[in-house]
Amino acid sequence: MDRFSRACLIAALMLLPLPAVAQDSAAGEIVFKKCAACHAIGEGAKNRVGPELNGLIGRPAGTVNGFKYSPPMLSSGLVWDAATLANYLKSPKDLVPKTKMAFAGLKADEDIANIIAYIAQFDASGAKVAGQ
Repeated sequence: MDRFSRACLIAALMLLPLPAVAQDSAAGEIVFKKCAACHAIGEGAKNRVGPELNGLIGRPAGTVNGFKYSPPMLSSGLVWDAATLANYLKSPKDLVPKTKMAFAGLKADEDIANIIAYIAQFDASGAKVAGQ
């Protein structure tokens, strides 16, 4: 391979997206234990110090009935998708300054991906969604 072909190959490889962190919902269930003191998920989940998290993916922030959200969360305009949730779990106060959530955040991208996979399993009723 000549120098030009090698340079083109290297350039093409640099344009490819980096592989995503694999998501493992079983590992996410273990990571969720860090959240369980404040949040519940699954059948029968109720609000605690934080809101219950059933049906979180796709839900606008600040919309769980019966939970008193901070004004910054209510006015955030966020909709919880995987990317927004990943940013929030990394550093809640960076994404929503003055949020009531006291949790400092998760450091490992793998833990964040796994907990999102775990949370995404549950529909709004708390039932596990088939195929998740």
